[in-house]
Amino acid sequence: MARQIKRVAVLGAGVMGSGIAAHLAGVGLHTLLLDIVPPELSDEDKKRGVKRSDMSFRNRFADSAIQRAKKQKKPPVFYHPNDTDLITAGNFEDDLGKISECDWVIEVIIENLDIKRKLFTQLDEFRQPGTVITSNTSGLKIADMVEGRSEDFIKNFFVTHFFNPVRFMRLLELVPGEDTDPEVFAAMAKFGADRLGKGIVFGKDTPNFVANRIGTFGMMYALHAMVREDFTVEEMDALFGPATGRPKSALFRTADIVGLDTLAHVSQNCYDVLVDDEGRDTFKPPAFLDEMLKRKWLGQKTKGGFYKKVGKEIQALDLKTFEYKTKEKVRADSLGKARKIDSAGDKIKMVINSDDKFGKLAWESTAQTLAYAARRLGEIADDVVNIDNGMKWGFNWDLGPFETWDAIGLAESVERMKADDIDLPDWVDTMIEAGHTTFYAGTAEVPTFYDVTSGSYKPIPRDDREINLPALRESDAVVKKNSGATLFDIGDGVLMLSFHTKMNAVDNDIIEMLHASVTLAEEDGWNGVVIGHDHKDVFSAGANLFGVLMGINQGKWDDLDTMIKSFQQATLRLRNSDIPVVAAPAGLALGGGAEIVMGCDAIRAHCELYMGLVEVGVGLIPGGGGNLQMIDRTCGDLPDRADFDPMPHLQQAFQNIAMAQVSMGGEDGRVKGMLRTSDQVTLNRELLLHDAKQTVLGLARAGYRKPRPQKYRLPGKSGAATFQWMVENMKLGGFVSEHDQKIARKLSWVLCGGDTSTRVHVTADQILDLEREAFLSLCGEKKTQERMQHMLMKNKPLRN
Repeated sequence: MARQIKRVAVLGAGVMGSGIAAHLAGVGLHTLLLDIVPPELSDEDKKRGVKRSDMSFRNRFADSAIQRAKKQKKPPVFYHPNDTDLITAGNFEDDLGKISECDWVIEVIIENLDIKRKLFTQLDEFRQPGTVITSNTSGLKIADMVEGRSEDFIKNFFVTHFFNPVRFMRLLELVPGEDTDPEVFAAMAKFGADRLGKGIVFGKDTPNFVANRIGTFGMMYALHAMVREDFTVEEMDALFGPATGRPKSALFRTADIVGLDTLAHVSQNCYDVLVDDEGRDTFKPPAFLDEMLKRKWLGQKTKGGFYKKVGKEIQALDLKTFEYKTKEKVRADSLGKARKIDSAGDKIKMVINSDDKFGKLAWESTAQTLAYAARRLGEIADDVVNIDNGMKWGFNWDLGPFETWDAIGLAESVERMKADDIDLPDWVDTMIEAGHTTFYAGTAEVPTFYDVTSGSYKPIPRDDREINLPALRESDAVVKKNSGATLFDIGDGVLMLSFHTKMNAVDNDIIEMLHASVTLAEEDGWNGVVIGHDHKDVFSAGANLFGVLMGINQGKWDDLDTMIKSFQQATLRLRNSDIPVVAAPAGLALGGGAEIVMGCDAIRAHCELYMGLVEVGVGLIPGGGGNLQMIDRTCGDLPDRADFDPMPHLQQAFQNIAMAQVSMGGEDGRVKGMLRTSDQVTLNRELLLHDAKQTVLGLARAGYRKPRPQKYRLPGKSGAATFQWMVENMKLGGFVSEHDQKIARKLSWVLCGGDTSTRVHVTADQILDLEREAFLSLCGEKKTQERMQHMLMKNKPLRN
């Protein structure tokens, strides 16, 4: 690419445009967000004397989009609230010339060819040579959009198709035109992966490209079958959710999030333009979808679609009466059995082979979608990897179509498809006749995929920087292991500790390995340790609650005390060892998991890190050093003076723990004080372990020196009384229970250092003793035990 990308313009401030702008700002890019000037003054504008020349009026659409995005919390659009400082709002009439200052311009306006062409004509006038221009279109051909444009414009033009919500959807489809400069295109693919953290799928210039083409077919096929087989909204979501390897949002919650107007547009566009597609009729929206559009029941954006929240109740649409009713629970043998299976492939195989109505529809829909994907190979993408990645990253499927085919058995499922008169391309028979029974093969170190063009297996493209844990497990890289964790040699003198209990829950085996990894690294001269895993969603869901409750019920208080003390000392050692220890958390890092993360010298967090000290939900306070870590983060750098009041700083620590606050991302963890200002955030999940390793090496090569012993000036009884007064007011207001108040009293005593004052120092060991005493005393409370039992049984907190 001729220039580095530092400034970007996003043209179009709708939901997608503002989401792209927020994402770009989140990675540190100065972003210009433009939209049209409002067509006319409102009556309210006229009353307030607003003029059309006022920039606040002229930039209203872009300004409003930024403010809406900033206010949205569930899910959040921005990584950090200050990211808005990097976005400048403007309009097409006054500010389009500013694209001359931009390195990349992204068009995200209405899907109208004439309007896009008019805009591109203007961009061709203002842009500098070499400026990259891309479109977020999903339905228009590149050749039609660039007709009449300059040679430099055309060679720097291609499609960058983001998925909504941009922050959370990993997929970025890149589609080149016939004359796109290959070097520019390749540079954007690298930029998209490295800087934007996206999973890149290379598609072809066909309607709706890769993920939407397959995903929309599968969704619309299910909708038509739903009507034919008389399924309810709830039944369809129960079937096409986790039971068949799809996300919890399943079919209809996904449709509500995306917007029914968007779904209808994509499917109608396919129906209109895919005149030679043998599956064309599947894309025609069913009558009930047309009716919902007429009523403007568009999903989340209109507060009602297939589902609607009425008070605290979630209601589902009855498609026969077109009335909302209380959402019903769905029970079926096949779905019940699926919930007990961990492997997505095994779940799908079990459900599609079931004899009940759910199994029959699951087979029919799955078979038709797999066959359709096979027929599209070569048309929408060159290989099975891009199609599979498109569905995993764009629709959150656990397995892509061809991975699913491998899981259910290629040869036997093809035979069954043929018995059902499902059309398959000839290459599938050719593949099977050649003795190939899977689309994916190879080893953990060199995984391969079946390449249809050559009729042979080729290596799956992957970044050389990615640390491949499956390959490490099969090599001689294992240094030490037990049933809870494994210590690997990941090269360059760096060790990596990876957990493998269920949900990576902390138990005695993991605690033992935390100690062992530090000891081994110190004694044998390693550069440092990374703590991280290849699990996509969970760093650690906390301590092994079942083990703790079992110890309580058996009266093994000494064993519990020993375990807690060992865990405390393990997290303390991570910070106070002679070598640097870096945590690489992604997904859930709760309770004990958060304590391990915060105990390390540095954190290299994934952008989607959901971390928090949530022990109050089970009637406890942190017991593995979490209180100490929050004290250190809020008070560790305060002036060492007896007259300095630490209470305003401790308030953040108290709030985080007492309210069980969980970060909504890595940057939000920084806002909440769980990450330090020096900690870094990585967007590309596949590079997280690599980045953490580089952090270790950086600390080691810079002459790492362990921190001095920790000691703090804490407020003692007076501070604890202040926190307790706050909680008392909350109890009087009905916001907390009596047991919540008891937990808060224990917490405030620990955070404020016990019986002390700012005139003396409190050591780390003293705080850990206070924490352990409070933790064990709460374990003896009946209501705490009830909360623990409820969490284990219901997987949600009990308010008692």
